[in-house]
Amino acid sequence: MKLRHALLGAAATLAFAPAAMAERGSDGQVNIIYWQAPSTMNPYLSGGTKDLEAASLVLEPLARYDQDGNMVPWLAETIPTVENGGVTEDLTSITWKLKPGLKWADGSPVTSADVKFSWEYCTAEGGGCAQSEKYNDVVDVETPDELTVIVRFGVAKPFPYGPFVGAQAPVIQAAQFAECLGAKAPECTDANFKPQGTGPFTVVDFRPNDVIQLEANPNYRDPEKPAFASVLFKGGGDATAAGRSVLETSEFDYAWNLQLAPDVLANMVSAGNGKIVSGFGTLVERILINMTDPSPELGDRRSTVDTPHPFLTDMAVRQALSMAIDRELLVEIGYGDAGRPTCNVLPAPEIYKSTANDGCLVQDIERAKALLDEAGWVPGPDGVRAKDGVRLSLLYQTSTNAVRQDFQALIKQWWEEIGVETELRNIDASVFFGGDPGSPDTFQKFYADVEMYANNFDGTDPESYMANWLCKEIPSPETQWQGNNINRYCSEAYDALVAEMAVTGALEERAELAKAMNDMLMQEYVILPLVDRGRVSAHSNTLGGVVLNTWDSELWNVADWYRIE
Repeated sequence: MKLRHALLGAAATLAFAPAAMAERGSDGQVNIIYWQAPSTMNPYLSGGTKDLEAASLVLEPLARYDQDGNMVPWLAETIPTVENGGVTEDLTSITWKLKPGLKWADGSPVTSADVKFSWEYCTAEGGGCAQSEKYNDVVDVETPDELTVIVRFGVAKPFPYGPFVGAQAPVIQAAQFAECLGAKAPECTDANFKPQGTGPFTVVDFRPNDVIQLEANPNYRDPEKPAFASVLFKGGGDATAAGRSVLETSEFDYAWNLQLAPDVLANMVSAGNGKIVSGFGTLVERILINMTDPSPELGDRRSTVDTPHPFLTDMAVRQALSMAIDRELLVEIGYGDAGRPTCNVLPAPEIYKSTANDGCLVQDIERAKALLDEAGWVPGPDGVRAKDGVRLSLLYQTSTNAVRQDFQALIKQWWEEIGVETELRNIDASVFFGGDPGSPDTFQKFYADVEMYANNFDGTDPESYMANWLCKEIPSPETQWQGNNINRYCSEAYDALVAEMAVTGALEERAELAKAMNDMLMQEYVILPLVDRGRVSAHSNTLGGVVLNTWDSELWNVADWYRIE
């Protein structure tokens, strides 16, 4: 039986028409601020958006997604499809052709061996790769010549565009990372901080959780780009300061992720120095439930599958926590028109959006109390519920940000109203979203009972994204705490749905499987979605060429940015 995905035919090569530009480096320096500071330039060692986007200035994939979610060739000449012969009829392999003449920033040639190595790096035994789901079902990568890459799958793969597509799965230089495989990966500081790349810029100086200095890549494939000679990439601070630095003081040209209350943002824009760019994609603010025990006395095995959580393994507790939340109010105070209440972790594209969980849109404190009563969780003299000597007392952590702290305060109030004692903790975003396996404060390590942040995925097909909750994606000491199954959720039934989607071709059937996975996570209350968030960033009136992209890195077309006089 032939399997054909509707997207295979739609992934045709698209013409890309950047703005007219002057000679390389003629526009001086562009200043970018991400108030969550990058901690690495290696996207395979971090699931943090700030690290992925900073790295995208330097490292590039074979193909990526444009502002409309269309797949476009990048280092590859074209998008392979069944129709053009790039994907085999049985859907078990895809052949990519590199553009001829590509060079790394150091002047050495980019070859198919680098592409194959990138797969080997992410799947090396004894290591941990934050993007390993991108390479699901890959059994081999062949390199018949220097410009040809054949990715072979162990199953028929109707959507073969996980490997090497999007900012989350770039090509890295084999020569630079050859001694960095497996457990050695986090130790290669020079490579992780200053990777050789094919992108428009190359790293001159990297200071973790602080500043990155970059300069125009002298070997970038377009001799007229980038227009800017250098980039100052500042990290740290907070969203308020970042917004002001562009919209009020004009100190910076671009500010990312302005997670600010609507009135605060409107006041900044009124200064007249810059403009907001925004758009909805797949970004969802959510609370994740830790299915394992984060108690410090467990030592190295805390927050691992060896140690089930003492009360969050009770679905009645998880459901009650969800029912107590007023999502409409959270949107009103935190995002205004830039947010929508949601009951799904997969909110878009529309064909993948489930309507089976919309009950969460109505807060029901009394029903939440009754649910806990029925499950045997009885209020004590202090109002905190307990059962068999176990108290409903949890640690709720997130990154430091005014909107998130407002959310924490409200949710703490609602949870304590239903008898759940709640301690709040916030961590500097640069650390929280970092990938340091030695830090106790990363979101991957999850040394708390629940945590809150937002996440999204490259492109418009959610196959790799929904694979985040495979059992094998659970972070652990054995994977350097990498992996995207942050909840430590494990279900054979869920894994089976992921495997089925991998071999399903019809778009409508893929949508039903994706919705089924979303519904399983929602109806088991291992994730509590809160807000479908729009991306909100800002740029100065003197910065041209910016095209907001909610389907890939926001910095996807930085080679086309230029100075407006």
